Amino acid sequence: MLTVVVSAVTFTLIYSDGERIARLILGPDADQAAVVQRAQELGLNEPLIVQFFVWFGNLLHGDLGRSLSDHRPVIETLLSRVPVTLALVGFTLLVTLVFAVVIGLYSAYKGGWVDSGLRTFGVFGFATPHFLIAIGLVVLFALNLKLLPATGYIPPTRSLGGWMLSLVLPVTALAVGTIASASQQVRGAVMDVMKQDYIRTLRSRGIPLSAVYLRHALKNASAPGLTTLGMQFVGLLGGAVVIEQVFALPGIGSLVIASALKSDIPVIMGTVLFLVVVVVIVNIVVDLAIAWANPKSRA
Repeated sequence: MLTVVVSAVTFTLIYSDGERIARLILGPDADQAAVVQRAQELGLNEPLIVQFFVWFGNLLHGDLGRSLSDHRPVIETLLSRVPVTLALVGFTLLVTLVFAVVIGLYSAYKGGWVDSGLRTFGVFGFATPHFLIAIGLVVLFALNLKLLPATGYIPPTRSLGGWMLSLVLPVTALAVGTIASASQQVRGAVMDVMKQDYIRTLRSRGIPLSAVYLRHALKNASAPGLTTLGMQFVGLLGGAVVIEQVFALPGIGSLVIASALKSDIPVIMGTVLFLVVVVVIVNIVVDLAIAWANPKSRA
């Protein structure tokens, strides 16, 4: 239902002025007669509700229309770009999950100057824009040390090693901010759990403090951490737009920018729909993960 509502709102915003779309396609120097004719050819002169139901009916049959720039089916264009973005965002989430748990748990466990130092890292990491981190990584590891490629993307079908190397810097640039934010959420959740009465009971039974943190506190603090991770996924999709431009990755982010510059409305609409579906799926997966990790949340 949410997908339909968002699609309808987005469609209304994009297709509300058919002649404006036709003029964007033809260019500012096109005469009015050519604009009107182009709008009629594309069906943009029909009532908006009619246009939406035609588009939605085609969508139910797997047809998102054709690109106005290269005339390829939009679904083919999306399928050629989706693996790149999913690989970028997926690896970033995996790296974030591992490092956020380790850093947040260690910060809560050690306290003192270690906690203060890691919190300071969290503030700077969260506040630094992705593109600045990306540029710094390129200068250090690609230009100076020459350890990793500065830009470009190698498909895994061509070279698995080259594919992984081409993702190291983009994933790192995206992950720094998300690790900084998520680790603080894990730290705060663990510290809140450690104040509970049952934790004191466990400690009074002689269970080592490290075991309490790992076996009990972390499990019960998983819900806030997973919720934060799910919310950050949306931010990662936005950050991927910038990162894909910096590292010349042929993903959804670069497709959005290229389509906007070309006024390729069908591709833009298809991209928005894809992003909405992905966000909905991720939220469902996060809810299932929370229920699996912490049975108390099912109540």
